[in-house]
Amino acid sequence: MKKIRFHPAPRALNTLAPAAALAILFSGQALANDLVTTTVEQYLISQTQGLPGNVSTKVTPLDPRTQLAPCSALEPFTLPGTRLWGKATVGVRCLGPATWTVYVPVQVRVTGSYVVTVRPLAAGQPLAAGDFSVRQGDLTNLPPSVVTDLQQVAGKTLKSGLGSGQPLRSDQLIAPFVIQQGQDVRLISKGPGFAVSNEGKALTNASEGQLARARTANGQTVSGIARAGGIIEIAP
Repeated sequence: MKKIRFHPAPRALNTLAPAAALAILFSGQALANDLVTTTVEQYLISQTQGLPGNVSTKVTPLDPRTQLAPCSALEPFTLPGTRLWGKATVGVRCLGPATWTVYVPVQVRVTGSYVVTVRPLAAGQPLAAGDFSVRQGDLTNLPPSVVTDLQQVAGKTLKSGLGSGQPLRSDQLIAPFVIQQGQDVRLISKGPGFAVSNEGKALTNASEGQLARARTANGQTVSGIARAGGIIEIAP
């Protein structure tokens, strides 16, 4: 009988199975990392709706060496106090069957209008629309209180001077006083089914909606909300 001799398999064939397994491992890991990135992208879209201007976002992909256990449910989140504005971080946690959390760097850009001065302006100067122009730019690179609408400027004055070409912030604006110290004021208190009016003298200056103090004819000191026309609304 003729004997059949078996020869060992070539070395390349012996190493094929481990290599294939490693490729599958890396492929599965890449899919998991891509799923995290997609989850963050969708989260940013939902969370940045309503921001002023044109919003664009960028998500930094996870390091390819990051190994995440299989997960059937992902939950994106931000830490308390985090604002999705400029550079920020979004967390993604696995709800099961594994338990892990990763943090993904993101960038949110908001291109929109903002107000700048067209000439030097002095402190206390009454402001008009002609003192400003509107520019387009990335609002995330500007102070959070930057003014984006010229209507916010009408009737206001400046706390301090500004040079030409400077972005205008809302905290630099002073609303005109509707109540001035020493002014005769009308004190009004309203409630269900009644309204009481009295006369008094203002003890403080106040803009519309600010708290104002006044003294009544009998010497009582009261406080309320300043309104146009020399009126202070007193809570009943």
